Amino acid sequence: MSGTSLREEVECFLQEKIPLTRAMGVRVAEIKPLTIEAPVALNLNHLQTAFGGSINAVATLAAYAFLWLELRAPSAYVVVSESSIKFRRPVVENIRAICLSPDDAELSALKATLAANGRARIRLQVLVKENGETAAEFEGEFVAIRPLKL
Repeated sequence: MSGTSLREEVECFLQEKIPLTRAMGVRVAEIKPLTIEAPVALNLNHLQTAFGGSINAVATLAAYAFLWLELRAPSAYVVVSESSIKFRRPVVENIRAICLSPDDAELSALKATLAANGRARIRLQVLVKENGETAAEFEGEFVAIRPLKL
């Protein structure tokens, strides 16, 4: 699958499963590294900068979509179990959240644990950048779960 169609697939998945993404104007800017964007114009606060909740949501979506893409398992659910964010500076034009890829060994361990136990956890980091400067740093623990077959 080409990069463009994979971006479209991820965008469609997010819009279908998380309808808020449409109102926020969320789009997938890049697949490697996985980068999610949303315009500040649709995510304003009273100071005409990006609303902190929108920044947090876009960062969460970047990590969520990264894990969904890594697993590519229709029978697995991805959920966030814990997260934190540090805001460093205002975002004035575009919320751009870049998920930092864990090392290959960590991803392999996640997939092996999921296959063996039906559940696995991973910590993911996301940087929100604008004009080359870090505006926010997000870290979250995500859980992949394979539902029990009855």
